[in-house]
Amino acid sequence: MSTRSEPERDRPDPGLDAIVSERRHLINLAYRLLGSLTEAEDAVQETYTRWYAMSRQEQDAIESPGAWLTTVAGRVCLNVLGSARARRETYVGEWIPEPLPGRTEWISGRPAGASVDPADRVTLDESVSLAFLVVLESMTPAERVAFVLHDVFCHSFAEVAEIVGRTPAACRQLASSARRRVRAARPSAAPAPRRADVVGAFKDAWEAKDIDALVGLLDPDAVATADGGGLAQSFLHPIEGGERIANAWAGLAHRRPDDMTLLERTVNGQPGLVAQQDGVVVTVLAFEVVGERIKHIWVVRNPEKLRRWATV
Repeated sequence: MSTRSEPERDRPDPGLDAIVSERRHLINLAYRLLGSLTEAEDAVQETYTRWYAMSRQEQDAIESPGAWLTTVAGRVCLNVLGSARARRETYVGEWIPEPLPGRTEWISGRPAGASVDPADRVTLDESVSLAFLVVLESMTPAERVAFVLHDVFCHSFAEVAEIVGRTPAACRQLASSARRRVRAARPSAAPAPRRADVVGAFKDAWEAKDIDALVGLLDPDAVATADGGGLAQSFLHPIEGGERIANAWAGLAHRRPDDMTLLERTVNGQPGLVAQQDGVVVTVLAFEVVGERIKHIWVVRNPEKLRRWATV
């Protein structure tokens, strides 16, 4: 590994601001690739470590530092995805991507000037929803990287090929396969105002322990999935069927502690709910609303995935 001499270290770096400014884009990218902001931050840190391990001469020889950082971050994430599957085989219960509060900086991040073809690309808001991230979890690491880089962040297949280590034609096929998965798994969502109304009505019916109202808000084939990670009490296996979910939620309402409060909040850019106990967020719920009903509920209780919600 090259090391810098003391004079070289002391010399001001004219490109430092440009390098640091890439961090937002890299976090945006890595979160979508990994489904975990914690892992995304680690991947970006590793990317910058590799950048600063180079000498000034090596850095100056790189024509586009931003492209170099994206390439390295993509490769780091690809490696993490490869090992993540083995780790999740030993995970206690279902694994759900880390939920994020509000419309924070990781919601945006498309490279400046990049164009979007509406025929085969998703919007950035969709690309950060829990429903979308769960579909990404079903893809192979290579499919996920090719799809996110091309369809979400508008990188060319030549750029994707350099990261994935395959030909541009092969990357095009990977992205096409991933796109079919997304379209097959995700029916058209309800308009945003309607989603908020349905989630609000679900909250009211839950608090009222109104099973009939809950059943009316849930799709007959709805699924509820929980993630406690073995660190918080939750149901280990998905609950299938609107009536079963309604009864389970009514039971939860009867057992709810007096100091627990339900609040309507934005979860990954979509209407959601959080449960606070003694002012601390202990549960985050994300919803997929199709038509007039809830198709899927994701319940995150693993405290390691709720650190971003401490001040919500």
